[in-house]
Amino acid sequence: MDISHLRCFVAAADELHFGRAAQSLGMLPASLGRQVRILEEQLGAKLFLRTTRSVTLTEAGTAILQDVREMIAQAEQLEEKIRHIRKTEAPVLRVGAIDSAAAGLMPQLLQYLREDHPDIEVQLIEQKTIHLLPKLLSGSLDIAFCRPPDTRDPRINFRTLFFETAVVALPEDHPLAGREEIAVADLADAPLIVPDRRSRPHSHDLTIKLFLDAGLTARVAQVAEEKHTIVNLVATGTGLAIVPRWTARIAVPGVRFVRLAMPQGASRSKLVLAAAWTRGTRDAQRDALLDVLDRHMKAIEQSA
Repeated sequence: MDISHLRCFVAAADELHFGRAAQSLGMLPASLGRQVRILEEQLGAKLFLRTTRSVTLTEAGTAILQDVREMIAQAEQLEEKIRHIRKTEAPVLRVGAIDSAAAGLMPQLLQYLREDHPDIEVQLIEQKTIHLLPKLLSGSLDIAFCRPPDTRDPRINFRTLFFETAVVALPEDHPLAGREEIAVADLADAPLIVPDRRSRPHSHDLTIKLFLDAGLTARVAQVAEEKHTIVNLVATGTGLAIVPRWTARIAVPGVRFVRLAMPQGASRSKLVLAAAWTRGTRDAQRDALLDVLDRHMKAIEQSA
């Protein structure tokens, strides 16, 4: 059960108005409503009775409200305890990164950081965005480089850095492999390998929406979760894949990466890379890392 779902329920119960509750959490009413519906589905019970004029708690909603408040309070106490323990440990900057950032951004950024701050020790954790964000809130990460989710937790500060370049991974003997650039229309009949949407919604939706925007339907031949698995499947001829350019650093024989002609519009934002950290926290080492990133942003972005 996601603690953010519980927070949405309590906010709606306190306000008895989804608009005001959403505003208090810094989110859209539709997003809050979706979070509450997910919680209701998990519990198998309606928590609110909603009409065009009023919002009231159901018997089930009233029965669990105090318990939910206590659960949220316990979760906050746990987060604070972990943060306190972290302060007493040896100062290590714990950095989370999605796979493409771990392959492309971090090697460059850590080199610059070592030159300016050789005393800062960094622990790098590579995981998906859905796993990195809870680690920020628990205090086990100081900063994460990730895809910002559609529904953002107000306790996390997200700072957009830049957009990663989309490329097409294809076998080196494929007819399109000799191109300098490939358009979505060129992939109309190509079998595609796409990420699992449950764990990589941004990368999955990028491929699907690019085809929809071009008036085409993506021909999905295989679903895979990890980038190195996808690239290896490309090498075997299973299909082609649209991936971030930094994925090319995964050295797999027989695979070529060709730039995708990305149309202007919302689809481009699916490859946005952001820095994220817990709002209201102070960390001199994290600030030093961000300062180094700011000074070398242009050079790093050119490789993305």
